[in-house]
Amino acid sequence: MKLQQLRYIWEVAHHDLNVSATAQSLYTSQPGISKQIRLLEDELGVEIFSRSGKHLTRVTPGGEAILKTAGEVLRKVESIKQVAQEYCNEKKGSLSIATTHTQARYALPPTIKSFINRYPDVSLHMHQGTPMQISELAADGTVDFAIATEALELFSDLIMMPCYKWNRAIIVPKDHALAQLSELTLEDIALHPIVTYVFGFTGRSKLDEAFIEKGLAPKVVFTAADADVIKTYVRLGLGIGIVARMAYDEKLDSDLVALDASHLFKASVTKIGFRRGTFLRGFMFDFIEEFAPHLTKSVVEEAYQRHTKLELDDLFELIELPVY
Repeated sequence: MKLQQLRYIWEVAHHDLNVSATAQSLYTSQPGISKQIRLLEDELGVEIFSRSGKHLTRVTPGGEAILKTAGEVLRKVESIKQVAQEYCNEKKGSLSIATTHTQARYALPPTIKSFINRYPDVSLHMHQGTPMQISELAADGTVDFAIATEALELFSDLIMMPCYKWNRAIIVPKDHALAQLSELTLEDIALHPIVTYVFGFTGRSKLDEAFIEKGLAPKVVFTAADADVIKTYVRLGLGIGIVARMAYDEKLDSDLVALDASHLFKASVTKIGFRRGTFLRGFMFDFIEEFAPHLTKSVVEEAYQRHTKLELDDLFELIELPVY
């Protein structure tokens, strides 16, 4: 069994069983990959992939188990490389982050700018997706960090640490009826068509919970993953917008009004997570602390030692999170 063979089956599985696309991404030949997969299957005595003619059609049950272990082996190999690089050149390497549009557009820019100035020889890669996609990328080792509000808690392999609390604002044109009220109620909001986040994005669950508790059925006419898209459709008169408060820019959105809704919805918490067993290089600790100053190296190392969600919650119970 060769490490190269494990990488081939892992990459094929993550390229939708497309051997040609895998070969292109790995700068090798399609026949070479197919041959190595066959040799590995012959050695193990198990088919990893089912086939129809020359095409791979699905991962077999045995293949699923083999791929899971292969992923763990490849991550350990990557950790060994990270350890070596840390001692070879502590300020050179790469850092990959998966996050949502709201975090990438509004929360992360100061951190990214400061980090690049401090570590110009570290290549920084950002992936955007749904919270579920983000969590999966961190859980399978594709990225180093996941930053999101939803879905991270679904993955037990991730060590999740709270960064900050945030709440929502109601975005309306300046002449809108809601802008004339001294204080909003959920009943007021439910009278209007709503433009907001796709379910599963950016604290959407807290929004839905608030209406359900009041027995209200809001008319959500349009959803999007991108706060800027939501604001665009508010401008078109499609409805009132409900977005993260940080997504309102007083200069760029001067034609709109942001109405405070923090008294209507429970605050959400954005977290940063990484896979248990990940070797954190020095600049990775610095990135975390730059983004969330209370997450110092000693706190992160302590979180690393906690094994359950309850233990992690106990660690952060007394920490006062910043509010955005």
